[in-house]
Amino acid sequence: MSHPHPELQKPPRLPKNGLRVVGLGGLGEIGRNMTVFEHHGKLLIVDCGVLFPEEHQPGIDVILPDFSWIRDRLDSVVGLVLTHGHEDHIGGVPYLLRERADIPVIGSRLTLALIREKLKEHRIVPKLHEVAEGDRKPYGPFDLEFLAVNHSIPDGLAVGIRTSAGTVLHTGDFKMDQFPLDRRITDLRGFARLGEEGVDLFLTDSTNAEVPGFTMSERDLAPAIEQVFRTAPRRIIVSSFASHVHRIQQVLDTSHAHGRKVAFVGRSMVRNMGVAQELGYLKVPKGLIVPLDQLEKLPAHKATLVCTGSQGEPMAALARMANRDHKIRVGEGDTILMASSAVPGNENAISGLINNLSRWGAQVVHKGNAKVHVSGHASAGELVYCYNIVKPRNVMPVHGEWRHLKANAQLAIDTGVPEDHVVIAEDGVVVDLVEGHAKVVGKVRAGNVYVDAQTVGGATEATLKDRRTLAEEGVVTVLAIVDAETGKLADPPDFLVRGFVHEPNAFDPAVQVIEKTLARAAAEGIGDAQQLEQMLSREIGRWAHRAFRRSPLIIPLVIDA
Repeated sequence: MSHPHPELQKPPRLPKNGLRVVGLGGLGEIGRNMTVFEHHGKLLIVDCGVLFPEEHQPGIDVILPDFSWIRDRLDSVVGLVLTHGHEDHIGGVPYLLRERADIPVIGSRLTLALIREKLKEHRIVPKLHEVAEGDRKPYGPFDLEFLAVNHSIPDGLAVGIRTSAGTVLHTGDFKMDQFPLDRRITDLRGFARLGEEGVDLFLTDSTNAEVPGFTMSERDLAPAIEQVFRTAPRRIIVSSFASHVHRIQQVLDTSHAHGRKVAFVGRSMVRNMGVAQELGYLKVPKGLIVPLDQLEKLPAHKATLVCTGSQGEPMAALARMANRDHKIRVGEGDTILMASSAVPGNENAISGLINNLSRWGAQVVHKGNAKVHVSGHASAGELVYCYNIVKPRNVMPVHGEWRHLKANAQLAIDTGVPEDHVVIAEDGVVVDLVEGHAKVVGKVRAGNVYVDAQTVGGATEATLKDRRTLAEEGVVTVLAIVDAETGKLADPPDFLVRGFVHEPNAFDPAVQVIEKTLARAAAEGIGDAQQLEQMLSREIGRWAHRAFRRSPLIIPLVIDA
C-alpha cells in the first residue's frame, strides 16, 4: 500500500503515454470532491464540490478545492463530469466557471437541472451536455462511458474513462440497494463488462468502508415512517437533505395515505423539489402540496411540513424553529422526524437541535431511536463485491477521511489486489498510471480555499487564527501617547478590553512593561511608530500570558505627543 510522503516534491513530467490522476479535494475529508485526470496534454475534471466549515473556521461560508494547479491550463480542460447533484460534488462549479465559463459540464438530467438553478444565482449560463446511463462519448483523448449507480439522490452516475494509458472506473458516490424506490439499480453488469475488458485503475467511494455488511435498503424505512404517521397526534415536521428525493417521496406517499397535506419550507427545499417534480423524479399526488400559509389553516393532524436543517445548520428552517425564530411555532404534540444521518463534525449541533425541539414539547424521531435513515454509501460487503466483479489492476480509494481510505484500501488487498497496486493519496498527491501500474510521483498545492461572504480565497489560515483568538482569548487595545523628544510616555496608557480579564487594576503592571519597552527602543534609536507597535505587541503579549495564562489579540496604537 503506497502512502503519500510529506517530503513529496513537484511531480516530474508526465510520461508520453501516461495518465495522471490528482485529487484536489475529497481525499482525507468528506466534501469538496474534485479529481483531475491528465492525458496527452488535456485535462478532464470529475466533480467540483464544496466542504462545509467546522467550528474552528469562524465566518467561513464554504471551502473550495484549490484550483491553482490547473489555473494556467484551464484552456486544456475538455470537460467537467458531475457524478450526481450533491453540494459536496457540485457546490464548487460556479467558482470554477467564473474562471472559464465555457467548460462543457457533463451530467445526468437531474444533476444538470440542479446545477443550472445554482448557476442562475451566480449569473452564469453554462454549456451543459446531458448524458444518461449507457451513453458513451469522447471528450478529447478521454472516451467516457456512463453507468447507473444508486445513491441518496436520483440519477447518480459512475464514469468509465478509457484512454490509451488504460481504463479508469470512478464509482462516484454509490451503494448497491437491490430494491431502490425508483427501480434504478447500480449497473453491476456494466461494472463486470468493464472488468472483463480490463480496469487499470478503480476509484471507489470509501465513506462506509469501515461499516461491515451491506447498507440497508431505502424501502426498509417504510415501516418506521409509517409508524410515525400512524401515531402522531398533531403536525409532523420532517427534516431532510434538500436533495433526498426518494426519502421525500416516501414522506409524500405516507402523508397522502394518511390524509395529510404537505408544505415545503426552506429555500433550497422549495427549489430542489420544484425541479425534481418538474422533471418527474418526484411524483406528487394531485392537490397534496399546498403553500405554507394554506397549510397553517388546516387542523394540526392534517399537516406535514418538509424542511431543511437536518444537520443543525443555524440558518436553516429547523434550527430557527428550535430557537423560536421562525413563524412555525413547534409545540406540545408536534412530531419531528429527522430523516437523515449526521455528517461528521455536525454531531454537537444536531444534539443541541434535538434538545431544543424537545424543550418545546415536541417528540423527536431520529436515526438514534428509529429506523428513519439509511446511508447513501456502500458498506464493506458491497465494496468487496465490486472488487471481485471488477478485478481491477490498481485501486485508489476516494471520498473519505483517512480512516475510511485506509479501510477501503485494506478491503481491496483482502480481495487480492497486490499491496503495491493500492494507492492511498491525500489532496494534492499526484498518482501516475504508466504501463499498467499506478504509483505516487509527487505532490501539488491543494490547500483550503475559503469563501468568506463574497470574497474567494481572501481569508487565510492566519485570518482564522486571529478570529479564533478573538473568540477564545479576547482583544486588548493599548493606546500609548509617546513624547517624540524623550521617547517616554507622555500620559498613562489606556487599555480598551473586550472578552478578556475585566479586573479594574489588572493592567497596572503592564504600564511598567510599556515603559521598559519604550526605554529599550529609545536606547536602540527606534522611533518609528510601526516598529514600536510591533515591540509593544510582543512584550505585552508575553506579560499577559505570564500573568493570566491567556493570549489575547494585542493591538497597540502609538501616537506622538
